Amino acid sequence: MTTAPTIAPSDGSVVDCGNGGTGSVAGTERPVRVTGTCSQLTVSGTALTVDAGGANIGALTMSGDRIRVSAAAVDSATIQGNDTALTVAGALGRLDLSGDRATITVGGAIASLVVRGQDSTVKAGGGIGDRTVEGRGNTIG
Repeated sequence: MTTAPTIAPSDGSVVDCGNGGTGSVAGTERPVRVTGTCSQLTVSGTALTVDAGGANIGALTMSGDRIRVSAAAVDSATIQGNDTALTVAGALGRLDLSGDRATITVGGAIASLVVRGQDSTVKAGGGIGDRTVEGRGNTIG
């Protein structure tokens, strides 16, 4: 397995996972593009915008506030933070969300969903399977 380097805020803004490698994005207030097939993609920081519209991601981990990720495909996602957003064009196998005011939009189905927090919105065009929702003000549908 190949590992893509973490890109510091002062470096370029492209992470290429190649074919099955891992990628990491860290920093504050910057856009980053992710390409390739990532077995694991970790995004941590504040106010990051990640365009993975041309990438397939096995496991996505987002930690921090005001992180925005858009992806073509994600098998599973773990999100910890407030005011986050995840958009997936296809289906999402599992979503574990901890935080407030998240916006999740999935074009296909979400097979398994866990939400802990308040005032988050989760929408899945193909429906939502198993779900556990803790907190108030969440909109799931």
